[in-house]
Amino acid sequence: MTVSDAALRESVCRCGASLHARGLTAGSSGNISVRTADGWLLTPTNASLGNLDPARLSKLDHAGNLVSGDMPSKEAFLHRAMYAQRPQAGAIVHLHSTHSAAVSCMTGLDACDCIPPLTAYFVMKIGRLPLVPYHRPGDPALAAAIGALAGSHRALLLANHGPVVSGATLEAAMYAAEELEETAKLFLLLRGQNPRLLDAGEIAALNTAFPPE
Repeated sequence: MTVSDAALRESVCRCGASLHARGLTAGSSGNISVRTADGWLLTPTNASLGNLDPARLSKLDHAGNLVSGDMPSKEAFLHRAMYAQRPQAGAIVHLHSTHSAAVSCMTGLDACDCIPPLTAYFVMKIGRLPLVPYHRPGDPALAAAIGALAGSHRALLLANHGPVVSGATLEAAMYAAEELEETAKLFLLLRGQNPRLLDAGEIAALNTAFPPE
């Protein structure tokens, strides 16, 4: 069943309010998008995710042109680049959540896998998390950097910025972004320790039982 634009608009606003209320986004940071039958909806520029108006969400066509609503986030191209490489994605959540952003500012990360496999749920919802090199906010060159990685990764970590997480549905993308934030918190808490990581066999068993989207 195709979900109506009106229902999707309400879902975006509920998602934004929930993320904002729980401290996963502050001020006007972060943005959310969902695919529609004829394009996609995106949260507007300079809008707090905690106070979104369904009627004012930006409606864009498949080429990223504004069709209706307020001006879209300056990071619209980020979403478009992710959708282009992930046809299975129905929604994208981009946050500046504290612990994930903190990890994105660290040196010495494995650029192919920023956060190790600490928990089963991180593996199931995120998998491997590559680091996208730093670009200033709104830099169109970021689209190519995202495009080079998005085809084989559900989530990316933008250096000195924050995570971009896709999902088959908005709910799935939101839950995955939350799982990433909680695992980033664990990663920071365990710095200097010697945590047990899931091994290759355990990861393979998870991917068999819960195939990546």
